[in-house]
Amino acid sequence: MTRKKKKSPPLLNIKIESYAAEGKSIAKLEDGKVLFVDNAIPGDIADILIIKDKKSWAQGRMIKLVEPSPQRITPFCQHFGVCGGCKWQMLPYAQQLIYKQQQVSDQLLRIGHLELPEMQTIIGSPNDRYYRNKLEFTFSTHRYLTFDEIADRDEKYTPVPALGFHAPGLFDKVVEIHTCYLQHEPTNLLLTALRNYTQAHNLPYYDYKVQYGWLRNVVIRVTTTGEVLINLVMHHEDKENREGVLQHILRNVPGITSLNYTINPKMNDTIYDLEVVCYHGKSYIEEKLEGYRFKISPKSFFQTNTIQAEALYRVTREFAMLTGVETLYDLYCGTGSIGIFCSEAAKKIIGIEVIEEAIADAYENAALNGLDNCSFFAGDVDKVCTDAFFEEHGRPDVIITDPPRAGMTVKLIEQLLKIRAPKIVYVSCNPATQARDLQLLNETYRVTRLQPVDMFPHSHHIENVALLELRG
Repeated sequence: MTRKKKKSPPLLNIKIESYAAEGKSIAKLEDGKVLFVDNAIPGDIADILIIKDKKSWAQGRMIKLVEPSPQRITPFCQHFGVCGGCKWQMLPYAQQLIYKQQQVSDQLLRIGHLELPEMQTIIGSPNDRYYRNKLEFTFSTHRYLTFDEIADRDEKYTPVPALGFHAPGLFDKVVEIHTCYLQHEPTNLLLTALRNYTQAHNLPYYDYKVQYGWLRNVVIRVTTTGEVLINLVMHHEDKENREGVLQHILRNVPGITSLNYTINPKMNDTIYDLEVVCYHGKSYIEEKLEGYRFKISPKSFFQTNTIQAEALYRVTREFAMLTGVETLYDLYCGTGSIGIFCSEAAKKIIGIEVIEEAIADAYENAALNGLDNCSFFAGDVDKVCTDAFFEEHGRPDVIITDPPRAGMTVKLIEQLLKIRAPKIVYVSCNPATQARDLQLLNETYRVTRLQPVDMFPHSHHIENVALLELRG
């Protein structure tokens, strides 16, 4: 018979001293051990329960806020602390920006061990609410319960369905969302319409544990041009009920320009290999960045904060220092948005992206803007970028690289060191992996400019743009 490990008592009256990264704050224990704490901010005094204990560090969860930090403010969302989408609402936005800039600086220095120029002041989002152009909500048979709700429930409790966001760290439970401040209307109106209709008609939500049910998720995209795209995802075809739901959406949610549905019988939620059926309106919406137009279909990737995407791309274009004669390579180009944004100032744009549908969108976007100097290629970036490819399409004068959170592969970095483009503009959504990659490039390139850009207020995520120039 194995004995359960006895839980340690909580640590009382712990002073939170500083910010770490990834939304965590730091306290120092009497034995010198570093304690990382979620949902706390510098200046808080709290009771902490240790959930992971290592030799030189520990991780804890705040179970009681004894004395709030002078920096704390009242969160504006009723779902704060449960949803997990806006973890920093208790911090003034100006203070969030200070910590985000500190995060970029700390990680570049600590991980990259780099000699750095003075970092430019972070570019904050002009809107800290209603800034997202895309949200995805999930139908689930299991509503997420708080610790208090779990303690109060009786033995006869039956799980109830919910429509909202996945609970942090739980694939099968959903936090019921009534009002979300991340996206402009008709988002909340859509949630209400769907919830009322589907529950009134007893339409089955999806059970992610047993892989059974009908309604899976719904994606809504809005643009600054006033267009609205909705994609309702169901497990299997049920024409009568599908017609009922879609017609109810059209009657009760104004302004829809593209209403779509997808049948997804798979075990995962990805729809990139599935057919999206346009039920009403056109099959895409359009967005604008400066004077450039972009088609966005249900499967398209597009930066989720349109206003800040413009700011990020302007920084990228400025760092590229284009004069009209350059061959510019756009690595991890997605639907071609960065390359197209820079196209007027370059002689030739060559974009590379692994997702074939994104390359098709990139060509459509180039055509939409009347561009004839853009070429796009589908494939793994590190496999496409060979000596033969560069010889065929021209040596790069400038390389823009915007990799996923995992950063660039060692193979690609080795190829960049070999090709020796005069400038590399590295756009990153993860300063930690960016720091690692910059360190690998450091022998050949020096970092000459740094510009953090905040795309996601009230979260710990941060983008950073670095300009690398060949050493003399």
